[in-house]
Amino acid sequence: MIRFDQVSKRYPGGHEALSRVSFELENNEMVFLTGHSGAGKSTLMKLIIMMERPSQGQVFVDGVNLNRLKNHHIPEIRRNVGVVFQNHQLLFDRNVFNNVALPLTIGGYKPREIGRRVRAALSKVGLADKEKQFPIALSGGEQQRVGIARAVVNKPAVLLADEPTGNLDPALSEEIMNLFGQFNQVGVTVMIATHDLGLVKQMSYRQLVLSQGRLNAK
Repeated sequence: MIRFDQVSKRYPGGHEALSRVSFELENNEMVFLTGHSGAGKSTLMKLIIMMERPSQGQVFVDGVNLNRLKNHHIPEIRRNVGVVFQNHQLLFDRNVFNNVALPLTIGGYKPREIGRRVRAALSKVGLADKEKQFPIALSGGEQQRVGIARAVVNKPAVLLADEPTGNLDPALSEEIMNLFGQFNQVGVTVMIATHDLGLVKQMSYRQLVLSQGRLNAK
């Protein structure tokens, strides 16, 4: 589903965020991407959703070589990849329903289909009764669940999560990780970037360990 072949990323000024990274993530697999702050985890994920392009090497998603993809095809790739952020990136002037509906609204879906998909996504994350509330009224864990519902409302084949439990207490962190596991069990390929090694050890998924931009697979 995702393959990196000798991928390097250098930023202006010479900083090398990734150096000759190679790995393959199978379809329907779930992995943890771990490493110290600044190891290159966020850069790696940005390459998958084409927020960045590699300086060297090849990145493939679902068999498509992203290096050969023209800019006007980027939205097609992004529709197939859901992204969950640490800080939720919710719109606080919109209620929960409209936050989750945003990708569908942008995609031009009909209102009836938007309603069906949004309510299904909210049900999956346990927030079926919160659709009319505004994010400010929710707890941190609930806000993160809204972010997850928005990421999966398009029914993506791939789900990326960048430090999704960084602001949550241990109990809520475990709940969120179990939620990702549930999506993986129904066929979604999942990659979670995290520094919470204690939580990673509790779950029996493969680790990709970054250190100074280089990868060691466990």
